[in-house]
Amino acid sequence: MKTRCAAGILALALVAGGIGCANMNKTQQGALSGAALGAVAGAGIAAIAGGYAGWGALAGAGAGALAGGILGNEAAKR
Repeated sequence: MKTRCAAGILALALVAGGIGCANMNKTQQGALSGAALGAVAGAGIAAIAGGYAGWGALAGAGAGALAGGILGNEAAKR
C-alpha cells in the first residue's frame, strides 16, 4: 500500500509540475517546482524510513514550496 501511495504521489507531482508554468512569474514557478520536488522527496524518504508516505509528501511539499518561492523571488530580482 505504501509503495502504491508513493507512486501515485510521484505521478501527481510530475503532472502538476509541468502544467501552466508559461504564464507564471519566477516566484510562482519556483514555489510550484519546489512543492513538486519536495513532495516526491518527502514521500520517498518517508516510505524508505517506514513512515506514511502521504505525510512525508505533505511535509516535503510545504518545505519545497517555501524554499522554491524564496529562490524564485531572488531570481526575479536579478
